[in-house]
Amino acid sequence: MDTITWLRQFRFGEYALFDLTVSFLGMLLLSPLLSWIAHKFRVIVPKKNWVILTLPIGVVIHIVVGTFTPMTKNTLMLNDHYVLKFILVVFLLFGLRGIKIDKSKMKK
Repeated sequence: MDTITWLRQFRFGEYALFDLTVSFLGMLLLSPLLSWIAHKFRVIVPKKNWVILTLPIGVVIHIVVGTFTPMTKNTLMLNDHYVLKFILVVFLLFGLRGIKIDKSKMKK
């Protein structure tokens, strides 16, 4: 058994804890860069909001690139996994809550 297989054996339901942890840590590390890029487009996104938006962004990206992970498949199922969908909507709402448009740099 290789290391990645061993790390992915620990699960929360059908989701690997290693994958979730790496996703959140990766977004935490990328959040300063993403906030800087968003600020170039006059959008102020706090770093914590990027971490909260990790799962909703991840599901959307997986759908766009056509990689159907267990979470993506469960999100697309219409008649099941309501708790997951509720969690994703809550993360989306809390993640979008602190985002602001920087009106000080707008043209007059």
